[in-house]
Amino acid sequence: MTLRIVDRPSPNHDARPEGAVIDMLVLHYTGMKTAQEALARLCDPAAKVSAHYTIDCDGCVYRHVPEVRRAWHAGVSFWAGEPNVNAHSIGIELVNPGHEFGYVPFTDDQIDSLIEIAQGVVARHSIAPARVLGHSDVAPARKADPGELFPWQRLAENGIGVWPPPLPLGGKGQREGDASFVENLTRFGYGVPPAVDVPLEAVVTAFQRHFRPSKIDGICDLDCETLLNALLTH
Repeated sequence: MTLRIVDRPSPNHDARPEGAVIDMLVLHYTGMKTAQEALARLCDPAAKVSAHYTIDCDGCVYRHVPEVRRAWHAGVSFWAGEPNVNAHSIGIELVNPGHEFGYVPFTDDQIDSLIEIAQGVVARHSIAPARVLGHSDVAPARKADPGELFPWQRLAENGIGVWPPPLPLGGKGQREGDASFVENLTRFGYGVPPAVDVPLEAVVTAFQRHFRPSKIDGICDLDCETLLNALLTH
């Protein structure tokens, strides 16, 4: 497909802090009823939110904020010790009504355009695969996007982000609050209590949405532990 990029500037951006390195890519869904509503909000100065790009269901890419500037997409967030995710990230929105308005699978055209845009982003900024994130990863107490229907594996197969290798899962043992699992969540980048004021269940839920979407219950179990160990050594 031929990538279509339409300039739809947003006034909602500012300078990145001096010395800030762009080393994260954060993916979102718009979570609004229509693309028109989402684009209007992202470009409304009163809303004080934005992203660098929005991708519509037909694959059309709207460019809102120059990558050199800080877009206002992540809000209160945290990753790998960094509490100012906006300062260090590129934000991409995908049009989808989200969990509030009737969550649906992302379209092939959307994901094809995302892959092309994201490949350029990670190449330009040398973004490590483990720092391609969902909004729920960096703000687990507040956000669920891009959600369990997002095709993270397909992105990883195209050089964007990480995905665990095939593993023998099916462990039944519950390990809720297991110290080694919590430590490994921190090693991977998640903010966990008490360092971050976020319930551990919300962090585990975010991990599951991203890496085990077949079962999202917020409970640390043996399968979660196996997946996380694999991601840390992959």
